[in-house]
Amino acid sequence: MNHVDQILHASWVIPVEPGTGSLANHCVAISGDRIVDVLPSATARERLSTDFELDLRGHALIPGFINCHTHAAMSLFRGLADDLPLSDWLENHIWPAESRCVDRQFVRDGTLLAAAEMLRGGTTCFSDMYFFPDEAAASAIEIGIRAVVGMIIIGFPSAWASTPNEYLHNGQQVHDRYRSHPLVRTTFAPHAPYTVDDETLRRVATLAEELDVPIQMHVHETALEIAQALADNGRRPLARLAELGLLSHRLMAVHMTQLNDEEISEVARAGVSVVHCPESNLKLASGFCPVAKLLDAGVNIALGTDGAASNNDLDMLSEMRTAALLAKGVSGDASALPAAQALRLATLGGAQALGLETELGSLARDKLADIVAIDLSDVRAAPVFDPISQIVYAGHRDQVSNVWVGGRRVVKNHELANLDAAALTLRANEWRAKISEGPS
Repeated sequence: MNHVDQILHASWVIPVEPGTGSLANHCVAISGDRIVDVLPSATARERLSTDFELDLRGHALIPGFINCHTHAAMSLFRGLADDLPLSDWLENHIWPAESRCVDRQFVRDGTLLAAAEMLRGGTTCFSDMYFFPDEAAASAIEIGIRAVVGMIIIGFPSAWASTPNEYLHNGQQVHDRYRSHPLVRTTFAPHAPYTVDDETLRRVATLAEELDVPIQMHVHETALEIAQALADNGRRPLARLAELGLLSHRLMAVHMTQLNDEEISEVARAGVSVVHCPESNLKLASGFCPVAKLLDAGVNIALGTDGAASNNDLDMLSEMRTAALLAKGVSGDASALPAAQALRLATLGGAQALGLETELGSLARDKLADIVAIDLSDVRAAPVFDPISQIVYAGHRDQVSNVWVGGRRVVKNHELANLDAAALTLRANEWRAKISEGPS
């Protein structure tokens, strides 16, 4: 018999691989940090020996969710300024609070808070855009989640950097520091077309090629952004980004609520991935990403929660359901973004956007063992006709019972393995008191 480190049996295994659907009474075999095989449980018991075997009867095993866009440390601003449009929310509330409060400890604690929430909701990898990305990386390593940290660039001074050159220099130092770490990758993260100048964006395009990393950026987020760009330079932001060499398979264009048919075609030709953040867009009344049209054009779409300051949670199960329902309403087509496709956006779509589709996003031989167990045995999940549909349309994050990242169980029976949640909550409340003090 072949020996493996772990065998996880479940009532259903959902690989998110083409043509697989859900596999009843299957298991995932793991050695080290990799998946060895996905096979029927009966076959595994005949062919494999193991040191650890777990029977998750009534559960479905799925790939870990990939939250492809968030501002993790902003969890400490959750609920600070609600029910406001984006420009007012940013300029009059969030940016002033950041200027007062954001430092290394803020990012360390805020990212831990976000990572704890994400892991307990089945997210095993997140793509971040925030200041002090080295602290975000350190927090991710501490709790055991996978992180793609953004080398942020924005056109005004912050506690992290003062000039475009300093932003780029500091970011590349983070890239060099973590380039070989198994849990951490990097992206360039220019904030938005309206906050980063042409010269800096050209340099980002060049450096991304040299370092072989993606670029994530808020693009076409609101109608106001488009109107201001037309007033300033006579071009829509995507046209400007195309001239600067940013439209390529490396670009993760976040939000994209304001698109015409020509732009959809251009994005498809360039291989750009769109990161859809439906709940944040709804809360800020930013508009509707044309998901059905983008998918029909062949564009890869990933899902993100955005930050907890504008969502106000980091719940990918909720995001997936909202995305599926919103796509139907916007397109007027009840068959738009069916459940299996929504699950793909939250897993393999995110991996593809990050350039990690050979490593993450599905349960397949030789991929990293980032796995989530969802309990479908509870009364609110009964009866289960289709486990994929049940997860997408009726799933709740408190049904996530166990989570593995690289074969390590980081959530065990609903509890975090590597963090004291009560102590973290106390720290978050200490930050609430400090943030609430306002300007001195």
